[in-house]
This record gives sequence, C-alpha cells and structure tokens, in this order.
Amino acid sequence: MQYLPPIQDITFDLEHLSQWSELRSLPCYGEFDLADFRAVLGEFGRFCSEVIAPLGPLGDETGSKLHETGVELPEGYKEAYAQFAEMGWQSLPHAQEHGGMGFPRAVGAAATEILNAADMSFGLCPLLTDGAIDALVKNGSEQQKALYLEKLVTGEWSGTMNLTEPQAGSDLARIRTRAERREDGSYAITGTKIFITYGEHALSGNIVHLVLARTPGAPSGPKGLSLFIVPKYLPDAEGGAGARNAATCLSLEHKLGVHASPTTVMEFEGATGFLVGEENRGLEYMFIMMTSARFAVGVQGVAIAERSYQHALAYARERVQSRPVDGSSAESVPIIQHPDVRRMLLRMRATVEGCRALAIATAGWLDLAEHGDGGARDEAAQMAEFLVPLVKGFSTERAVEVASLGVQVHGGMGFIEETGVARFYRDARILPIYEGTTAIQANDLLGRKVLRDRGSVARRFALCVAQIEQELAQAGPEAKAVAERLATARSDFEAGLEYLLEVGRENPNLAYAGSVPFLMLTGNLAAGWQLGRSMLAATEMLARGEDADFMSRKIATASFYAHNILVETAVERMRILHGAHSLLSADV
Repeated sequence: MQYLPPIQDITFDLEHLSQWSELRSLPCYGEFDLADFRAVLGEFGRFCSEVIAPLGPLGDETGSKLHETGVELPEGYKEAYAQFAEMGWQSLPHAQEHGGMGFPRAVGAAATEILNAADMSFGLCPLLTDGAIDALVKNGSEQQKALYLEKLVTGEWSGTMNLTEPQAGSDLARIRTRAERREDGSYAITGTKIFITYGEHALSGNIVHLVLARTPGAPSGPKGLSLFIVPKYLPDAEGGAGARNAATCLSLEHKLGVHASPTTVMEFEGATGFLVGEENRGLEYMFIMMTSARFAVGVQGVAIAERSYQHALAYARERVQSRPVDGSSAESVPIIQHPDVRRMLLRMRATVEGCRALAIATAGWLDLAEHGDGGARDEAAQMAEFLVPLVKGFSTERAVEVASLGVQVHGGMGFIEETGVARFYRDARILPIYEGTTAIQANDLLGRKVLRDRGSVARRFALCVAQIEQELAQAGPEAKAVAERLATARSDFEAGLEYLLEVGRENPNLAYAGSVPFLMLTGNLAAGWQLGRSMLAATEMLARGEDADFMSRKIATASFYAHNILVETAVERMRILHGAHSLLSADV
C-alpha cells in the first residue's frame, strides 16, 4: 500500500507540544508560522510517498553490493538522492548561515520521521549527515566550517560517524586507530572501523568521515581520543572533491534488515585526517553527533512504527475472516471488527502517537536549549538531556513491538515477504542497538541524568507531569480518568526514582540491574504525559467545533493509552524495587 505521511497529526504536535509559543519569539524563528510548517512538510511528504517509498521493496530484496569499483546501491537510489539534494531537503533544519532553510528542530524531526517511514535504508544517509553537520557547527574551525558545512547542508556531500572497531564494540576506551601528526599539520590515520553506515557509496560527491583515533602519547581510555575529519576525497584548491584519500571499504555486512543501506568495514591506511578542535577531546565532540544520532534513531522508531500501523490498519479493513463474536453477522466480516484485532491496532496507534508526541516535545526543548536565554535555556537543556535517552530507548523498543504486532495482525500473511510487513519488523530490530543499545541509554539516564544530580531534573519532570494531571482533572470525566492513570504512573516513577537514588551509590549493581525497567517506566510516563497535553488541546479545540473527527480521535487515543499502556508502569516498578536481587543472585 502507499505510504501516507501523517501530516495532520504531526502539525498538531508541532503546534501544541513543541514549545512553539516560546520558540516563535526567538529571532531565528520569527519569520516562520505554522502554515509554513504544514506547507513544507506536505510537499516533503508528497516527495517521500511518491519517490522514496517505492524504493523500499526493491532495496530490501536486492540490497547494496560491493564491487571493485565501489558500492552499488539498488536501482533508483542514486536518482532519488539527486532529487532529494536538488530540492534542498537535507538543509531543512540547518542554520541559514550555513546554507540551510533554518526550520525549527521539531520540523526537522518530523521530516526525519517521514523520510524514514518511506524507506529507512534511504533515510540513514541523510540522518548521519545531519549528525556530522551538528558536530562541525559546534566544534569545527572556521576554515573547516567554510570548507565542509555548505556542501554537507545541501547534501552535495554526505557524512559518517566512525567510532567502533572489531575489538571495541561499544567500549570506546578500547579504540586503537592511530593518528600521527605530519609536518603540514594534518594527521595520518591508520586503523579499522566497523559498522559504518553509508561508509562507501556513490550517492554524494564526497563522504566526510568523522573518525575517533589516538595520537601518540595520548592518555589511555576514552580521555585519549581525538576527532578527525577524514574525507573520501581530499578537497582541492577550489573546495571541490580532489584526490582520493586512503580510506577504503573492505567489505559490507550482511544484515537482518535495512539491506539497501551499506554497512561497511572501513580501512584507513595512513589516510589524511584533520583534527577537529583539540587533541584528547574527541569523545566530548563526538557526543554531539552521537546525541543528534540517538535522538534521530528514536524518531526512526516512530517512523517504522507508523509505517507498520498503516499497513496493518489497511489490511484489517480489507481482510474478511470469521463471524463476529457477538453474532451481529451470519457471515464473515473484516477482521477489524474483532475485539483483539482492534486491541492490537489501537495499541499500535497509541504507541506511535505517544512516541511521536514525546519526540516533537523533546525537539522543542533541544531548540530552546540552543537558542534560548539565561536560566530558561539551562532548564531546557537539562530537560532535553533527560528526555533524549527516552526518545531513543523507549521509542525504539516500542517500534519493535509495534512492528511485531503488525505481523500479528496480518496473521500467516505477515510471515510472507510479499505483504511487506516482515521488512518493517526486520528493519525495526536494529533500532534498539544503533547508537548505543537500550542498556547504554538506560545507564546514561540513570548515571548521568539521575544519580549525578541526585534526581533534581527527574523530580522537575515529575512536577511537569503533575501539572498536566491537575489540568486534566478539570477538563471533564474522561480527562479526569486519564489524570488518575497519570498520577498512578507518576507514583510508580517516583517510587522507582527514590529507590535507585538510595541504592545507587552504595550498590551500583543493584541500581543498574533496574536501569532498563526504569527507562521503560519513565518513557511510558513521558509519552503518557505528552498525550495528556494533546488531550487537553484536542478537548479545547473540540469545544470550539474545530475538526470534530480528528479531535475526538486524539482524545480517544490518549484515553486508550492511559488505560491500556500507561498502566504497565506498575510492572516496571516491581522490577526496579524487587527484581534486582533475583537477577543478580541467579546463575546465568
């Protein structure tokens, strides 16, 4: 079936959840209004539906291939990327001073969802380029910005992130790639990197690799890493792609999903690299790109879940099977009339909309953290840092669940490749692993975002939820019932938080045994909180007679989430408070 970008739901979230009322007062966004967002996302959605989405089945079937001349992508990808770059879509969320359109980050997140829902294999290339742009904007020299940013922002060149190595995995302290300084100030980069997404391809005119490596005499561990720009082609005197650098793709990984996206093993054989910032601060700089990528991967989770839901809904409306249990028909009916199919579809929809709401709200705080003023800026930064691991960890875990439900709705046909839903399930499975596994996100949330400040930001998050509870309690019986479910979930969160704060310093193993349940509990609460906000906005607009069908649907989705998904925080609470001892004492 054709992919239909959910523009109405996205623009609703942009208006009501992305802190737009605050962002619009900032000088960088003063020229925009909601009509601009709706227009640009509508046009981008049309492009993705008509040009990008048709690439997915063929890309999944044929995959990318490595030849002596380089990596060959499936038919149509090069032409589609050329259109993508020519139309300026890579530039959408980037600053105008670097050649971008300058739209808010939340609009960029919406575009990331639409592109990756159309075809995640295609969307991975622009996603990594976005991260490279963010890293260079914040840490590159003026010369580096002048040389690389405009071409990255336009999509003429693409970017990659080169972190892990065969012996290192996620343990970046074990990185061995060497960087030796030359007389001209450049560095010779030598080493092997694995799992490099779009490390080699011919879509763009150049590939700008950002590489972590060690200089001679650098401290051991992560503090001895430096960050380098290692382009596939060294820029010539005019700033174009010149001589070929000594960066070679040795092989492509054969993967469970995202087959068209080339995942490469890269060999740097004395390749010319250029230091970003100062030596031994590479991991600090790379964290900017990693944060950008982690947030974007969370949005990919929303994307693949949305695509899975659309397929399942269309199939359930068409597939005729079995008589209804209430005897209302003597004939078989479309399966959407069966209660358990409705349960699965509504769980899919509510999960998608909850995770989307959380991502767009977080994007708003990221923008306020970058462009706001004074204390408000600091508060926004703290809230954004707290929420990013939730967007990444919770949304991607839920994406796998939603994609699995999509297969289940199709029944036996879901296990058959021709229906297309198996691809979504296979593609979704990488997302809880990409850019730091769920456990890494959970450890980051617990260690850096909770234990480090003794729960200060976590408690402020809980107060924000409590405020929405109070507003919902005054908005009618259905909203009051949602408020009660939110209050119970918040109580589960607070109980888990206080327990982890109590044991975290004296018995880290006991605390971190509950870190993933804590992330899932907190993500569930955060998504429910944002759906509570959307329920308030929809209730107000419904009372004014605005788009009754859509607003009623938003209210129903928030209610379903509260009574069927948010209630699961109680299970995670029990795992946090009582599960660690059995986990740590068991013989594995």
